Amino acid sequence: MNTQRLIDTFCGLVSLDSPSFGERAVADFLIAELSALGFAVREFPIEGGDSGNVYGFLEGRGDGAGLPPVLLCAHMDTVEPSRGKRAVIREDGVITSGGDTVLGADDFAGIAAILEALRSLENHRPVEVLFCPAEEVYGKGSAQFDISLIKSAECYVLDLGGTVGTAAYTAPTIISWEAAVHGKAAHAGFAPQDGVHAIQLAAAVIAALPLGKIDNETTCNAGLISGGTATNIIPDYCLVKGEIRSFSHAKALKRVKIVKEAFEEIGKVDFNYTVNIRAYITPPDAPVVLRFKEACERAGLEANFVKTFGGSDYNHFAQKGLSGLVIACAMSDVHSCGEFTTIAELENIAKLTMELIK
Repeated sequence: MNTQRLIDTFCGLVSLDSPSFGERAVADFLIAELSALGFAVREFPIEGGDSGNVYGFLEGRGDGAGLPPVLLCAHMDTVEPSRGKRAVIREDGVITSGGDTVLGADDFAGIAAILEALRSLENHRPVEVLFCPAEEVYGKGSAQFDISLIKSAECYVLDLGGTVGTAAYTAPTIISWEAAVHGKAAHAGFAPQDGVHAIQLAAAVIAALPLGKIDNETTCNAGLISGGTATNIIPDYCLVKGEIRSFSHAKALKRVKIVKEAFEEIGKVDFNYTVNIRAYITPPDAPVVLRFKEACERAGLEANFVKTFGGSDYNHFAQKGLSGLVIACAMSDVHSCGEFTTIAELENIAKLTMELIK
């Protein structure tokens, strides 16, 4: 492994603007890099984006040539604010942004580690890579990828915070919902009695709904509310948007039904919801888990298995029967301008990725 090359790759990726659905620069970089490494590369366009899913396959080499393939996955997009990102390397080995944007370690640390592992190994099993756009919007890029093209039975998605050696074996269903409450407009000064106050109706429902932590597996939130046209008009419309998460898909569906019925009791309401991703759980005795434990041991890392209440591209893969884990890859304080990584953790995830494909 070449640490300076790893750092240079990471910092170069950080410098590329790559908002969700605008990852063209990163996709072009990856296609060139993978082609130079000998991968057979294809790009699969997605709806609404300027780049697609970048997929590559590399035959095994040396002692690993006859082994089963493994899939490595990371995403190309970053959350805002991300325009004009730059990496600042401190003397203590911590890498931050300039403070006015995110860093993009989520998920450029994962991409840099995959590339460094591939550059460093002469002997490895067959490797598939998949770099996805629009992960930060509920994995809309990976959701459009035809998973039947994957040859591997196991995959590792590098897209988790925490110390390298940590892996998430379960993640929730995430449902977005919205309720459009219809009232009746009237002059708020001359004839308020003739109006039906849509915001007041919506507020009453929100006040009565159980929100926050519903049980140890489930949360419910009403996060956005908007309505009205002027201060002297009884508002005839109010839109409420919220989210439900649960490690149990059945509980998530039950909770959205409760929210729907609560809103529909107040009168004319248009209620809609979208299941963005579905919950998964990877059994502790799955081969993909055992391989991860062994790879951590060889890399001198402690394997640690956790639940995560966030989604990733793997939520979509799990529904198609692909066994996998989401693994920590040197990202901290993500989705904030205080995001950072460290040279030591970048080295650790590169080493671990090497072990996973040996």
